[in-house]
Amino acid sequence: MSFGQAFPLAVPNQSQKQSFGPDLSVRLICPECRDPNPNIVEEFGSGDLVCGSCGLVLGDRVVDTRSEWRTFANDEGDDPSRVGAASDPLMEGVEELDTVISFKDGNSGISRELQRAASRASGANSARSLVTAFRDISNMCDSWSLPKTISDIAKQLYKRADEEKLLRGKSLDAIIAACIFIACRQAHVPRTFREICQLTRVPKKTIGQCYKVLEQAFNLTPGASGAGASKEPPRNVGGPDKLLIRYCNHLDLPANVQAITADVVIEARKHGIADGRSPVSIAGGAIYFTSHLLGKPKSARDICSVAGVSESTIKLVYRLYYADKEKLVKPEWIESGKAVMSRLPAEGSGSSGK
Repeated sequence: MSFGQAFPLAVPNQSQKQSFGPDLSVRLICPECRDPNPNIVEEFGSGDLVCGSCGLVLGDRVVDTRSEWRTFANDEGDDPSRVGAASDPLMEGVEELDTVISFKDGNSGISRELQRAASRASGANSARSLVTAFRDISNMCDSWSLPKTISDIAKQLYKRADEEKLLRGKSLDAIIAACIFIACRQAHVPRTFREICQLTRVPKKTIGQCYKVLEQAFNLTPGASGAGASKEPPRNVGGPDKLLIRYCNHLDLPANVQAITADVVIEARKHGIADGRSPVSIAGGAIYFTSHLLGKPKSARDICSVAGVSESTIKLVYRLYYADKEKLVKPEWIESGKAVMSRLPAEGSGSSGK
């Protein structure tokens, strides 16, 4: 991700203003010695920053970054040099610690007053909801074994949407589902709407509404970084050629079947075969066509259980491929003996098993 603001709002092209930042050429030197190569010593015991040449105190209250306890080389396990979890840049400015006040006050009513005062002082309903949303995003991504990159992108997108108040009135689960769907596209790990619906239990229509709002607000394009929209034309990240790899792996098809299926999809796209069909149905129909062509047949029922579409949809795409099979099958496949046209069931009427 870029070091700029993640997912900036889409605004008209304007002249870029001059940005200001810290001058990294400034160095800390002792005002007494004025040595260009200063000998600055951090004394953690007293918390002072001292010039090692003249002893002038240059700063105080230095944070001790050393271990809180001694560790020995012969001990097993990792070195617990620090205490607490690692800092999360997404939670910057958000208090992650809670204050818990006991109810035991001898029936004096003081604890209730203290709890009210603590809740008013925190006033962190948005911060609390942010922590809850981040926890839900992590749990959902972990349940589907999605990489941490997708979880981080989804959290960044949710935080930006929460800051801009883009999805007021939408449920938390719907916003999280849309953020995970967009994060998968940005990380080139596409998931279909149906898969996101199964993961989050949110209706497809609701996810689509949240997705459109986020896409328009942040000018999102597939594969663009979080720092802004890509200047390159968007690629078909969620196309059938990206779904083929996962579907073939779930069906235990060898690598050569995956490669030839991808070639079949590319040739079909060139000739305009099955244009307008969804990527999921095209991927399922192409696998059904190629698996029979190469003598590794998979039934339409097996493919639809993986792709999540009906058998009739898969066979409909197959019939379109079968009608133009001479355009899709390369002559070298037939000459090498890999592909045999007679293996293809006539007009998708066959339903071979494994």
